[in-house]
Amino acid sequence: MAMYVPLGHGRYQATEHTQGPWDSRHQHMGPVTALLVHELARVAGRSPGLPLARLAVDVFAPVPVAEVEVRTEMIRDGRRVQCLGASVTSGGRELVRATAWRIREAGSPASEAAPPPAPVPPPAPGDAESWIAQGFGYGRATDWRFVKGSPDEAGPAVAWGRARVPLVEGEQITPLERLAMFADSGNGISGVLDFDAYLFANVDLTISLFRAPEGEWVCLDAATTIGPRGRGLTRTTLFDQSGEVGTATQTLFVEPRTA
Repeated sequence: MAMYVPLGHGRYQATEHTQGPWDSRHQHMGPVTALLVHELARVAGRSPGLPLARLAVDVFAPVPVAEVEVRTEMIRDGRRVQCLGASVTSGGRELVRATAWRIREAGSPASEAAPPPAPVPPPAPGDAESWIAQGFGYGRATDWRFVKGSPDEAGPAVAWGRARVPLVEGEQITPLERLAMFADSGNGISGVLDFDAYLFANVDLTISLFRAPEGEWVCLDAATTIGPRGRGLTRTTLFDQSGEVGTATQTLFVEPRTA
């Protein structure tokens, strides 16, 4: 079973594989972000095939594990640079809004980028019993390999991930969709607060890329900082197996779960 079953005209039925950790009725934003990338790729402009360089996602409310619709638009068309918009609605309510920039490819003197922190490690003892692997649908639908930290250890973490199931039924997932599916997990793997005692959900996600990702594995080098007034910030460096590809940031809403 895929994360989404297409219903036509930008509509999809979300499956249990999209389920997030905070509430079993709501989707993890990783699949939602990947679905936005999937639909934005279908938007043609004056110059077809311009690669995505930046995606900024704002989350207005949790997305239910239900039927959703993704609407897209071309905001600024061009031969070298394009700006696109997208939104996710369910039940007639807009829940997520995104802006994407696409930039043409051309030769440029490249600066040195960081290599991957470490190769993809084999599964570690206990991975199958972790809260990620057993606790919710998205966790069970993804394969995580930790290089630094662990699912049950607070603090910065470095982890590789790949999808176990397709994003959209009947379609091959792309490397960019894979990256989008994992970029939203930086706050989850690098949390510094007790997951059972505190909510630290992100209200946004910004992905910035200086080259296109490749392959099936995505690596996150993530660290979270919690401020003294109910807000936090997660900074994540994104890698594929060839090296660094960009960054992701998340602004966090923080409060005790009993609030």
